[in-house]
Amino acid sequence: MDLAEVENNNTSEQALPAVPENTSEIISEVTEVTDDDGSMSLTAHLTELRSRLIKCLIAVALGSCVGYYFIETIMHYLTLPVGKLYYMQPSEAFFTYLKVAVFVGFLLALPVVFFHVWRFFLPALTVRERMVLGLIVPSSVVLFFIGLAFSFFLVLPTAVKFFMSFGGGDLEAMFSVDKYFDFVLTFVLPFGFVFELPLIITILGKMGLISSAFLKRHFRIVIFLSFVIGAIITPTPDVFTQSMIALPMFLLYGVGYFIVRYVLHK
Repeated sequence: MDLAEVENNNTSEQALPAVPENTSEIISEVTEVTDDDGSMSLTAHLTELRSRLIKCLIAVALGSCVGYYFIETIMHYLTLPVGKLYYMQPSEAFFTYLKVAVFVGFLLALPVVFFHVWRFFLPALTVRERMVLGLIVPSSVVLFFIGLAFSFFLVLPTAVKFFMSFGGGDLEAMFSVDKYFDFVLTFVLPFGFVFELPLIITILGKMGLISSAFLKRHFRIVIFLSFVIGAIITPTPDVFTQSMIALPMFLLYGVGYFIVRYVLHK
């Protein structure tokens, strides 16, 4: 072999690109992200789920910070139905403030949470399903907040006055701040879910699973079930509190019936 051939061989060896040592690792990472059909693998789904959960927790944490910053104003409105509150343990007021701040933070972050839930399921949906879900998610959030506002500003003051009317004479109301907040929480939250009833009925009617004739036929059963559900989810066993949930539920059922019959024409 002469000198020219040796130089040509050296030149060709230098022209070849260097193969990285971690080629197998790079290929494995690529195959983990996507399968052969282009769909996301289990690892990619779990990674995205973790990312969205972290974002939701961050949103709740930021909302909790906002809630704690305005805690005095929030507690002022929370205590309007009863007036002055008391705490029985040194740490009770502090931890109650934290619970109120976290609850407010969750409510503030609720649109963000629903958005990330919607985005997580988005790749598996068709275009039509995306449009439907894009309407359902905001509607459910709005109805939930309407239920909370209805309960807090209208139902809760009436319920508190009703319960306090049994005092007098030898009985004086002294509400603990922790117990009072637990009562408000368990009293207000069910209304948020109850106000989703028209949306649920509309979805079932649109899917063809129920009709206006079906809703009309089961009207009396709904009245009975409204009081049963009210007895289950209310914090107290009295008929008054049960009625405060059963009556709105019955009226919302009527709204769903109206939508199915006159809007969807089912």
